[in-house]
Amino acid sequence: MEREAALNKVRPHLTEHRYQHTLGVVDTAISLAKRYGADQNKAELAAIFHDYAKFRDKQEMRDLVQSTLKEKGVLGYGDELLHAPCGAYYVKEEIGIKDEEVLNAIRYHTTGKPDMTLLEKVVFLADYIEPGRQFKGVSEVRELSEKDLDEAIIKSLENTITFLMKRRQPVYPDTLNTYNQLIKTKRSLDK
Repeated sequence: MEREAALNKVRPHLTEHRYQHTLGVVDTAISLAKRYGADQNKAELAAIFHDYAKFRDKQEMRDLVQSTLKEKGVLGYGDELLHAPCGAYYVKEEIGIKDEEVLNAIRYHTTGKPDMTLLEKVVFLADYIEPGRQFKGVSEVRELSEKDLDEAIIKSLENTITFLMKRRQPVYPDTLNTYNQLIKTKRSLDK
């Protein structure tokens, strides 16, 4: 699917602010894909659709997770996590994108998962560091993203986990597991 056609499909589902965010994620994902050798077309497509379900009815998404999706665990961690697995489902069913790599990059862009593929890492990080994001710690992650993809993801996860803990909010297990897996992998490579 060509860029403009994809953007035209996603735009009606987003606010103007979220559409601008999406454009930033797209450009960042392409840049990261070039830097680290991921498929640029797949990175672009996944980035365009990563927030496709962001503004869907929350009850509709909870029902979809409960009845159809395998990610039932997200139900106990707040509605903010619903749009990623539901988005992958809707993109497949409504848009017709069947590429599992693209769908998985959408599915895991909020929580991460242990042993993420390169494409999954690119979209996950692009969503975190796109130029419109302005919050404590994002500049450091942007700098790390220029040198080491995994270090940038580790720092983004560290920031997210700390943010949630300070607010006494639960941390989704796959987010912790992603952090642990990346730290263990880095340690074994450093030996």
